[in-house]
Amino acid sequence: MALGIGWSWGHGTLTYKGKTHKFKVDGLSVGEVGVTKASAKGNVYDLKNLADFDGVYAAAAAAAAAGKGVGVTVVTNDKGVQLSIKSTTTGASLKLAAEGIKIKLEN
Repeated sequence: MALGIGWSWGHGTLTYKGKTHKFKVDGLSVGEVGVTKASAKGNVYDLKNLADFDGVYAAAAAAAAAGKGVGVTVVTNDKGVQLSIKSTTTGASLKLAAEGIKIKLEN
């Protein structure tokens, strides 16, 4: 049985119009005890304004397994910005929290 062990958070970078912007993400749930490493990489769609990147993202499509320790998820925020995220984990699965994931650009 998989046991959730709480919240996970992290930081990332967004490249938008040739500039790199740092952001913070909250709301990922570690699905099993024993996580040792998690990373994600993805593409952003329908981002018309940098300020639209901030927000709460909910699952827009079912997650799919892409191999052992690899998953693909599509999430969308209330401004229509869509992220296609490929995550890689070692030792546990990484899942979206029921409330979605919150992304906030850092200054």
